[in-house]
Amino acid sequence: MATTDQQPWGRVDETGTVFVREGDSERAVGQYPDGSPEEALAYFERKYTDLAGQVGLLEQRARRAAPAADVAKAVASLRENLTGANAVGDLAALAARLDKLGGAVEELTEQQSAEAKALVEQAVAERTAIVVEAEALAAEDPARTQWKQTTSTLDALFARWQTHQHEGPRIPKNEANELWKRFRAARSTIEHNRKAFFADLDSQHRDVRSRKTALIEQAESLIPRGADGVPEYRQLLDQWKLAGRAGKRNDDALWARFKAAGDAIYGAKAEIDAQENEEYSANLELKVALLDEAEPLLKATDRESARTALLSIQRRWDEIGRVPRDQVRVIEDRLRKVETAVRKLDEEHWERNNPEKKARTEGLASQLTAAIAKLEQELEEAEAGGDKRKIKEAQEALAARKVWLDALG
Repeated sequence: MATTDQQPWGRVDETGTVFVREGDSERAVGQYPDGSPEEALAYFERKYTDLAGQVGLLEQRARRAAPAADVAKAVASLRENLTGANAVGDLAALAARLDKLGGAVEELTEQQSAEAKALVEQAVAERTAIVVEAEALAAEDPARTQWKQTTSTLDALFARWQTHQHEGPRIPKNEANELWKRFRAARSTIEHNRKAFFADLDSQHRDVRSRKTALIEQAESLIPRGADGVPEYRQLLDQWKLAGRAGKRNDDALWARFKAAGDAIYGAKAEIDAQENEEYSANLELKVALLDEAEPLLKATDRESARTALLSIQRRWDEIGRVPRDQVRVIEDRLRKVETAVRKLDEEHWERNNPEKKARTEGLASQLTAAIAKLEQELEEAEAGGDKRKIKEAQEALAARKVWLDALG
């Protein structure tokens, strides 16, 4: 069999041995004795194609930013397979591509290292933010804390912590431990404050419950007294309002008992009021008739006759007696208006006939009359002399005195 140069990267000799060319030399890669030289070359070329495919696939992984460590491991394995590979093809070109991939792996390693560092820093920041929120909740005044909302918020923060821990990037152990200690301490503080708050609240509720129970017992003891127990029940109601809260469930039940006692007491009073209203309804009609007689006095001008008429009405008013409770204020207010009008007539009369005031008024009037006569004389003299300034001053002074005199009249 003659030597065959069927392919620029390899040949087959007469014994069926296949050689691959590497630079200026060649190397035997195997035999294919049962086939033609073309078949022998094709067989070892396919092996080269397989190697080239692996290199190409690795290049794609590197371009897609596969983990640098995985790419580096694959490069080393392929380089080992390529050394002395029993294949026919441009092995030097594949080796060059692997060398280039090695450089790319270094860049990829640096890039991924920087990205990983950034992710870790972000993860630390996110977990720190969770801790800070928890610590803010722990710093709240327990007396002003909305515990239902705070507990819900804390549960949500813990859920975020767990999700971040399981799904987020791993952060340095020391930092992770320190952040967890802070979060756990904040959660413990919140739980301690919550228990202390509700323990104190339970104590307060017990005290209030005791006070309100005592008030209920006092209210229930008033029921047999009927309407006579109303004033004391009202005092108990004032104390109830100041007693505080005993918790919604307890408060509702306690109030139901206290109110039931009040309903019984006021029910007895309502019965008495109804009886009185029926008994006093005739009195109301009589007093309304007296008001019809009294209200014309609102326009009276003769104080003597008005006063006499009012005294008669007041005497008969008192003799009539009580009226239904819900009408007392209505008719009393109407009578007060009449009494005020008649009293005003007396006051006006006194103002006009007060001896002291009358004497002062007459003295001042005589002084003003003398002043007016003098000013009129001065005005005549000023007009005769043609002095405009004096005329004006005399006119103004004279007009003022006359106004004062009119006011006294």
